[in-house]
Amino acid sequence: MPIESIKAARKAPRQHGAMEYSDCPVDLDVVRKYRLHRLRSEMERADVAGLLLFDQINTRYATDATNMQVWCSHYETRCVFVALDGPVVLFDYANHPHLAEGLPGIDEYRVIPSFYYFSAGYHGEARVQVFASQIEDLVRQHGGDSRRLAVDRLSFIACDALRQKGLMLVDGEAIAEQARALKSAEELTLMRASMAVCEEGCRAMREALQPGITENALWARLHETNIRLGGEWIETRLLSSGPRTNPWFRECSMRPIESGDMVCFDTDLIGPYGYCSDISRAWLCGDRPNDEQRRLYAAAYEQIETNIAALAPGLSFREVSQRCWKIPEAYLSQRYPSLMHGVGLADEYPSIKHWVDFEAKAYEGLLQPGMVLCVESFIGTEGGREGVKLEEQVIITETGIERMSSYPFEVDWL
Repeated sequence: MPIESIKAARKAPRQHGAMEYSDCPVDLDVVRKYRLHRLRSEMERADVAGLLLFDQINTRYATDATNMQVWCSHYETRCVFVALDGPVVLFDYANHPHLAEGLPGIDEYRVIPSFYYFSAGYHGEARVQVFASQIEDLVRQHGGDSRRLAVDRLSFIACDALRQKGLMLVDGEAIAEQARALKSAEELTLMRASMAVCEEGCRAMREALQPGITENALWARLHETNIRLGGEWIETRLLSSGPRTNPWFRECSMRPIESGDMVCFDTDLIGPYGYCSDISRAWLCGDRPNDEQRRLYAAAYEQIETNIAALAPGLSFREVSQRCWKIPEAYLSQRYPSLMHGVGLADEYPSIKHWVDFEAKAYEGLLQPGMVLCVESFIGTEGGREGVKLEEQVIITETGIERMSSYPFEVDWL
């Protein structure tokens, strides 16, 4: 669809081509323009003429146009080209221009010449040349003398084809991650709306928790609530009970939850407006925790609260790691992989590492106002029957932090 047709469509009294909401608390066009500005600011810093985004989280961030996001994540079937000084072009899976109607950041709509094997088979090599020619033409028209193209993720046949056209490929994922890290006031409002749905889902799970319910059936309550209230999907299946809670990262199963079991979960919920709400809680299927459960929970809660208190704008990631709770030796081997991580449309930059892992695994950076962080804890002993998973989501503000979740912890266990 040409630029003129897209602009004419914007003037018509239609609903947005993105997910439709009847009672949005902010002007979504303000959010969309802010996000595109963030991307172009990072593009300018990276000195690139164009940005090619295949990651469906990044295409959502750039345009707010959605089309089968999870399905399209499996294939190179949908992407966005962003010129530093020029148009934003959405290359879609098929000819569905209505999906771009009313979106202020999209200047042109095209159908991608599919080159992934499922679609193209042995035609892939020829079709990828067509795609590469289209991208090269956009860079040549709008990039001036620059041939630098940032790409977030792409198969080797497409990368080879772009390089054969004389384009220099650089890391586009870094551009997108840095852009997404700082949220506007409007984005934070949308994230709070997502969290409200997440907490409603947690309440539905808590009401359903009783001996005999399977882990899957309990987890389904979160999914149902999220979809019913306008959410989109859940990234993982991280709910486990009893002996399946330690070590962490077992996904939910058909195991019936038994009386006296610890039940732990990590929401990883993509709620309304596409924003992620990522909190973890640990409950008891029963009335009274035993001494070991209380001890594990108390340690996890202390880690969460200590590490939240360590946060402040302007601190380096190294300083944050140094200030955080020192994990006792008994729990060290089972520790969560990171102290905390960013979150927005999904988990994102930064990932701040434990002090014991800092020199080997960490990177440097600074906490800035507008970042949203998820503070993590898993406490369990090697060979122990159960563990406790907790996580809290907070905003870095100009003066400190603000908690995004009000869902309670089990403070009466402490």
